[in-house]
Amino acid sequence: MILSLLASALALAGQQMPRSDALPDAPPVVPAQRTVARPLKLTKILLLGDSTVAPVSGWGGAFCAEHVAAQVACLNLARGGRSTRSYREEGSWQAALAEASVPEYAGIYVLIQFGHNDGNPRMAARTDLDPEFGDNLRRFVRELRSRGATPVLVTPMVRRLFGAQGLYNSLAPWAERTRAVAREMNVPLVDLNALSADLVRDLGPDRAPTLGYQPKAVAPPADGSAARHRFTRRKDPTHLGDDGARRIAAIVADALARAVPALAPVIAP
Repeated sequence: MILSLLASALALAGQQMPRSDALPDAPPVVPAQRTVARPLKLTKILLLGDSTVAPVSGWGGAFCAEHVAAQVACLNLARGGRSTRSYREEGSWQAALAEASVPEYAGIYVLIQFGHNDGNPRMAARTDLDPEFGDNLRRFVRELRSRGATPVLVTPMVRRLFGAQGLYNSLAPWAERTRAVAREMNVPLVDLNALSADLVRDLGPDRAPTLGYQPKAVAPPADGSAARHRFTRRKDPTHLGDDGARRIAAIVADALARAVPALAPVIAP
């Protein structure tokens, strides 16, 4: 009998409780009229380059994460240690060309920034400034245009090196060769070398290091993730930390919107 009374009480309570998905005395929901979605105009932006563009160590990750609209596919194909020569030799360029040839996009724009490893005599991937580096850029431009994509040349970001005369722009010759190719072939240019030099000079030797990786004072907790890859971050005058990546990415976004006005509506400051 006790069980019977308990069951009756639970049943009565269930009848009196309002539905969890409706408010008491709420007006009935009028279904929206179904419509056919309008076709979306999709854009793709590809980032090619070395570690100063690559995820974690460069500005590319922050650019894709914070500066493009939802209808833009932003793909970072930059890889550390690469030059205009080794990027092609290893097959990365062929992968980039395949991405630049996808027909479903209304426009595909390819940002190309090299120079750090091309001009580093310690790197096996190095190239000669004349004529190799310029010729490699010209070949990139021709092959992208033949596939209907729009190349955008980016001069290499400065290293944060200061001497007695102020900022030492070791990448100036490679930046100038990039500018020359852009003028010669009528390619949009993001002059990141000049723009980043202005920022670094303004910060000065005391504050410029804040653009780089800042090791955490407290060790991170033990990582039990099944993901196996681990990034190696370097505190040096070349690569960027999280804050530096955001500052440089914002500079690139503004310069890109100015250099390629067609992209301005889908680039966020």
